[in-house]
Amino acid sequence: MTTVQDMRIGDAAAALGVETHVLRHWESMGLLFPPRSSSGHRSYNEHILDYARVIQKLQRTGLSLDQIRQLGIGECDDRLAMLAERRAEVRARITLLEATDRFLEHLAECSHPIISECAECSEFAARGHIPTGQGDRSVGTPGRVR
Repeated sequence: MTTVQDMRIGDAAAALGVETHVLRHWESMGLLFPPRSSSGHRSYNEHILDYARVIQKLQRTGLSLDQIRQLGIGECDDRLAMLAERRAEVRARITLLEATDRFLEHLAECSHPIISECAECSEFAARGHIPTGQGDRSVGTPGRVR
């Protein structure tokens, strides 16, 4: 049984839930730097695996491999600008998802067969979010249409 200290690429890929070619690609992109054994085999330790997990999570947020690489090697100002932009995108997506959740809650109770007959349904279909100025309220009160 291999330990984390001398884990080979196949074991590392299995631990991460990816194919071995993914780890090779990340290495070719300059994202991972696994040391090589005397026989030339890649060796993955816990530090390399943790970094690979960060890459996976950043990819899930929508960052490209090039953007992820730039976070590690880019100038400080460039990294901060990229992070600020990405965080703004994430916050916008969270806002949309929260509005969608409120709409789905409303939709479960909406009795109008046609979207245009319900103000909340029409508003969501047109905008996809809560209009500015209406704060934190739900898209509608279940069972009632305003």
